[in-house]
Amino acid sequence: MIVLNSSWLETFATLCETGHFTRAADVLGMTQPGVSQHLRKLEEQVGHALITKHGKSFSLTPAGEAVLAMGQSRRREEKSLVQAIAHDAPDVGEVSIGCSGSFAMLLYPRLLSLMQASPALTVRLEATPRERIITGVLDRHFDLGVVGHRPDQPRLEAARLGVEELCLLVPAGEDTRDISLEDLDKRGFVAHPDGFAYADELFALNFPKTFKGSDRLHVRAFVNQISQIPAPVAYGIGYTLLPRSGVDAYPDRDKLQIVALPQSRSHDLWLISSRGRQMPARLPPVTDVIRSVAEGLRAPDEA
Repeated sequence: MIVLNSSWLETFATLCETGHFTRAADVLGMTQPGVSQHLRKLEEQVGHALITKHGKSFSLTPAGEAVLAMGQSRRREEKSLVQAIAHDAPDVGEVSIGCSGSFAMLLYPRLLSLMQASPALTVRLEATPRERIITGVLDRHFDLGVVGHRPDQPRLEAARLGVEELCLLVPAGEDTRDISLEDLDKRGFVAHPDGFAYADELFALNFPKTFKGSDRLHVRAFVNQISQIPAPVAYGIGYTLLPRSGVDAYPDRDKLQIVALPQSRSHDLWLISSRGRQMPARLPPVTDVIRSVAEGLRAPDEA
């Protein structure tokens, strides 16, 4: 693998652009023999002649054309790097975030408003499982992550955002006083990939005598698309279990009713980032939006 000398490459690019050894030397603040020496050294490094002389002029060989393209490309990359370092602005650059699907639905409209106000800001939001969020922050695929439960990972910074209530949903307007597991089973469970784990958490607390495990529940429907999980319930079909963010993000929220159970269940929400990393100026405004969305999900006793 050849790593081209940057000084020789810049001299060669300037020579090609000026078309003359003397003019290239003036531009670079060098002597003409110095320009010729850089050209020779670069040719030795590449192993091919880069120019063909024609009296006082010259033309590029095929190898010279390829090396010139490399020199111009490297110059553009270095210019972009310098500009990026010099202009660390809060409204310029890219921010990547990983979070749950339900939290993403609630967060994304707020991020769109932020991007609308900052045309040079790009926000990449990815809904993905918890372990993928943690791995993504560790390997810098994500700048920020939002997870339930504090990760036990020394390479991560974790800041508590608050809590998110786990909600039992039935169609709006139904009488839910003294609701029992038998009542729910008659309706049927609108299941989804995380729903069974939610049932094990919430129903074990509230129906300890009758709940025998989520695998015993009567499943009325199964939905894999997070945004569509509440839809059957909104149409009067069954019940389901979702974090508060999945409820608040649903467009027909008024067609859903959250059942007040004797024992509530909430998950902590944590904002994670790479420990020790100096954060660019564009991250705090995005962090503020995430915090604002999380604050709206507090359980009733923490509101």
